[in-house]
Amino acid sequence: MSSNSPVPVPRTAVPIGIADPVEQARTELKAALAAIEEKVNVPRRVSRVADERIAQARSFTRKNPTLATAVVVASAAAVGSIVWALVRAYTR
Repeated sequence: MSSNSPVPVPRTAVPIGIADPVEQARTELKAALAAIEEKVNVPRRVSRVADERIAQARSFTRKNPTLATAVVVASAAAVGSIVWALVRAYTR
């Protein structure tokens, strides 16, 4: 049993089977512009990476809550030490 439902085409791809050359050119231009937008849109790319990292951190915290707490405490101690050293160096 095969389904004849159309396969979704990504925004940056050109579907196969367009016979009209004008429509083909428009579709290619639209796909090229979408690809450029995907490549150049740094805030969106950063947002996607941040979302992935947050999901990884939450997963890690669910699997190892004690180790995650230790990492947070160690990070806070490291940041506190760096700030203390900078303030001490500035005031001398």
